[in-house]
Amino acid sequence: MEIKGELKEIIFQNDVNGYTIGVLDTDDEEITVVGYLPFISIGDNLKIIGKYVTHQDYGRQFKIETFEKIMPETAASLERYLSNGMIKGIGPAMAKRITQKFGEETLHVLKFEPRRLAEVRGITKERAIEISDQFNENWELWQIVGFLEKFGIGVQNAKNVYKILGINAIEEIEANPYILIDVANNVDFKLIDKMAMDLGFEYNNEKRIKSGIKYAISRATYNGHCTVLEDELYNYIRLLLGVQNEEIEDSIIALKAKGDIIIEEREDNNWVYLEGYYKAEENIAQKLMTLDKARNIKKISDFENELKKVEEKTNLILSDKQKEAIEAVNDNNVCIITGGPGTGKTTIIKAILELYKSKKKKTVLCAPTGRAAKRMTETTGEEAKTLHRLLEIGKIEEESASKYNDYDIAPIDADVVIVDEMSMVDLFLMNYLVKAIYQGTKLVLVGDIDQLPSVGPGNVLADLINSKKIKTIVLNKIFRQAAKSKIILNSHRVNSGKNFIRQEESEEELNKDFFYIRENNQEKILKQIISLCSGRLQSYGNYDFFKSIQVITPTKKGMLGTKELNKVLQDNLNPLQEGGIERQNLGASFRTGDRVMQIKNNYDIFWEREKDEYETGNGVFNGEFGTILKLDDVEKRVKIKFDDEKYAWYQYSELDQIEHAYAITVHKAQGSEFDVVIMPIVQAAPMLLTRNLLYTGMTRAKKMLIIVGNANVIEFMINNADNKKRNTGLEYKLKNLY
Repeated sequence: MEIKGELKEIIFQNDVNGYTIGVLDTDDEEITVVGYLPFISIGDNLKIIGKYVTHQDYGRQFKIETFEKIMPETAASLERYLSNGMIKGIGPAMAKRITQKFGEETLHVLKFEPRRLAEVRGITKERAIEISDQFNENWELWQIVGFLEKFGIGVQNAKNVYKILGINAIEEIEANPYILIDVANNVDFKLIDKMAMDLGFEYNNEKRIKSGIKYAISRATYNGHCTVLEDELYNYIRLLLGVQNEEIEDSIIALKAKGDIIIEEREDNNWVYLEGYYKAEENIAQKLMTLDKARNIKKISDFENELKKVEEKTNLILSDKQKEAIEAVNDNNVCIITGGPGTGKTTIIKAILELYKSKKKKTVLCAPTGRAAKRMTETTGEEAKTLHRLLEIGKIEEESASKYNDYDIAPIDADVVIVDEMSMVDLFLMNYLVKAIYQGTKLVLVGDIDQLPSVGPGNVLADLINSKKIKTIVLNKIFRQAAKSKIILNSHRVNSGKNFIRQEESEEELNKDFFYIRENNQEKILKQIISLCSGRLQSYGNYDFFKSIQVITPTKKGMLGTKELNKVLQDNLNPLQEGGIERQNLGASFRTGDRVMQIKNNYDIFWEREKDEYETGNGVFNGEFGTILKLDDVEKRVKIKFDDEKYAWYQYSELDQIEHAYAITVHKAQGSEFDVVIMPIVQAAPMLLTRNLLYTGMTRAKKMLIIVGNANVIEFMINNADNKKRNTGLEYKLKNLY
């Protein structure tokens, strides 16, 4: 049967699959509805098809089979719809003014006479057009969202589909469902394939086989690969599509002729690329070699004396290896400096800065994430920018990576560019970077090759080092001061395949910076974490959770994954105060005082900062940490202050951009440092239990590291050094083409 009504309340919503328990207000009664309602907000009007069932604990419910979002039919329901934060700048007060002014005509005005909105107090003519455009775009987008949701394609992809295909998206997809492989990311090919089969597509249809080939290659890139073996591709396509080699070969020839794919013939095998990945690798190799072979116009003569002056001026005491690294920078246009914690990378960066500053040369510092750039600024005293900011990449990286972007990147005005945390830089970010380096500019790449590789495709730092085409200095000696730290000593031990060393009992308690609490039971581990975070460390070393402590875990799932840990730690460290408000979003409850993290790049969001002087700007980026200062239930928005002192307002509809950060994954922690790190180690997916993941997590701690967990799992991680090899071609191109 079919029911219509307005969603009055969301009792529960699963943020992964959209499973929802809510209350639908119909003309006759309020009904509890259960089922999949992705991308639905309170105030939405719905038509739901399903049936009534009786739950043994909760009684009568309406079980959803399919649903459709419908336009509000009355002025009152339209007011509630406009109030839900979906249109930027319209809160409950403005929604009331609009509906009071136009009554039953409101919908007509929004869609067809937007200029009349300027008759409402507080709305300019320009804003009136913006509101109408956003209302209509939201509605068109929703139709596409609802259509694509049936094929497991989420709202972010729906926006991209709408941007590329426009208002005729649904008609174009129904004519050729395989078009989704080209315009959306992370799609489920089998669902699209079934849709095409239902529409009458033949098994050996060329569009089907071509799309299957592109899907197979792009699927490999989700795991960090840039390319696939031709033989393995044929095997996969045969299984996926049930077609023969001859038909696959015809489609590969056609795709190759069109330039959608490129086949690289190496001595051992043929490797198949999507065009964008091949061209990015080719461009990086070509640009780096051109840079490196160019005349060394920034070389400082009388180097030894100049470096001595820097040592005297700064009181830096440089080792022979550090001097060798700085000399390598002077002698080469492109240079790599790699080493673990405590091996002197930061001191080298400081010396390079001073050396070139003394010669009136401009040095630019940058890193792939906001946290890494902030840390670089703190350790050097000079401003460091994120690569996104420096390169002014903006939104261009949001396009489908399978298409090669040939955007012009503004050149970096610098004599020397130093990039830290290079292990995090993926193929496409590196491609943007090399496009922006002037010939004659020195490029210094600094990183730890033993940390986790980039989240995005490629293994850039490792490929550059392994090619042996670029001058590389490996720092392998731990400095005496650093050697006093058990965090650093144990990190290096783990990295070389050895287990932790214990603190000596004779050492003074206050000098201890590494603790291992052996515990197998997950509930007991959880109790240890709660105890450490909610007072134990405050008593021990005056470590306040919100200022100094970060819980880092290998996994998102399970009792000790980020999802559950964030809920438990929030309840213990920031319980809802009496009379306080919270905002539910995708299964999480956001409250004033919550520790949060931005989880996607937002280039548009406006921020303000009042430090030495008032400044404003746009953009908050993936990985930035902040604290919720205020929830405004009237204007439906949240105020967040970030760790670099800027603050921004988020509409309730934008809360999918942030997550709680009481606990974060090791991948999210990479590039950051925290005074105290608590790291639970328990059984998880084997792909997460690797040596470099443990090592990366351990090296996030500055003053204290506490590992709580299972000795057998830790031993497994230390021995599990066989990290899954990424299929790339950058090393090959550097070795063989240049």
